[in-house]
Amino acid sequence: MSHDEFQVHRAKILTPSFWVLLTLTLIGFALIAVRFIWGIGAVSNMNDGYPWGIWITYDVATGTAIACGGYAVAILVYIRNKMHYHPLIRSAVLTSLFGYGLAGLSVMVDVGRPWNAYNFFIPSQWQINSAMFEVALCVMAYTTVLAIEFLPAVLSRLQQTNWNSARTFLDRHHGRFGLDTEIILAKLEKLRQWALWVQPKLDKVLIFIIVLGITLPTMHQSSLGSLMLIASTKLHPLWHTGFLPLLFLINCLFIGYSIAILESIISSYAFKRPFESEQLTGLASITPYLTTIWLSVMVGDLIWRGQLGNALSLDFYSGFFLLEFGLVASGSIILLFRRNRQSMRWLFVTAVLIVLGGALYRFNVYLIGFNPGQGWRYFPSLAELMITVGIVAFEILAYKVLVKLFPVLPRLHGHEEPASVKA
Repeated sequence: MSHDEFQVHRAKILTPSFWVLLTLTLIGFALIAVRFIWGIGAVSNMNDGYPWGIWITYDVATGTAIACGGYAVAILVYIRNKMHYHPLIRSAVLTSLFGYGLAGLSVMVDVGRPWNAYNFFIPSQWQINSAMFEVALCVMAYTTVLAIEFLPAVLSRLQQTNWNSARTFLDRHHGRFGLDTEIILAKLEKLRQWALWVQPKLDKVLIFIIVLGITLPTMHQSSLGSLMLIASTKLHPLWHTGFLPLLFLINCLFIGYSIAILESIISSYAFKRPFESEQLTGLASITPYLTTIWLSVMVGDLIWRGQLGNALSLDFYSGFFLLEFGLVASGSIILLFRRNRQSMRWLFVTAVLIVLGGALYRFNVYLIGFNPGQGWRYFPSLAELMITVGIVAFEILAYKVLVKLFPVLPRLHGHEEPASVKA
């Protein structure tokens, strides 16, 4: 594996967007503190009929699918051996790391009795026949795997650092903080030597970590669909089907490729970098095949179960079903034309359509199509929404900061990084 394919994005960290995202993050995390101090009822409209609200629907069921860019690109790179896409892998892995890590945080916010969460780590308390247990175990394990997969970027930066900026800072503030410059620099140098020692050893075992990183999402993404199989009387028949595990798995793949396209286009535009046109065109050529399979399974299942009439009835549920179907189908049709796959504008538009349609499908399954019976109503409170906004803001903020600290983005051809990066 070559670590020279990536570079640090040299730019200011404290930009206006940084402060906006930080403000939203602080608001969201302050409301999380309110939830833990005064209870979940202080910030949430959830009830016994709707025990899962926006946090599980978006942050877990939908957010993990949006975070499947690393999973989808890894399949191309390491299973199909398409190393042509390798420059996209670190950025996709970083996005996935935040998506899954924050999904785990959302679960802890959502749990009604968080002080009992320690039972998850006690094997005698495990319910191994539970799809929910499998999802929780795989999400936790996959988050750890993603952190290990991102570790080479951290080690690479440590190896290239000469600590000149650190020396300047320590010399300047020696009198104020009583810092011993030489002792601190010696410890930092030991850290760099540790990175040089760990890197080759990690490279030898990284392929096994990657295989685990491909296996775990395959398991828990299908299990997210399995969770709703038991809701046969509460989930609308347009979405309740035995094919839910398969539909969720395919859904996460085409969302993963689409989000990888979106992330690359947006970061290239925001950081004023050239677009990775070749790789993005390749990803766009794969997506329609996956969406066609997904749409075909969905339509065939509706015909088999005699629900096609319900899908076309134009009532409340039919409207949401047709919207999800139309968004995914329209984005896919546009991508069938080669000239559209070579246009960054059309790639952006189609990726947005497919991500929105795929995400709406998960919302339909987990929330919109779910009806626990008469007398139960749910709409997320402002605090619930702001917690979700805060979590998403933190994800974007952390991504913007880390690409400016570590070699994550693909190296620009003809723009070589100096051999020693200043700390």
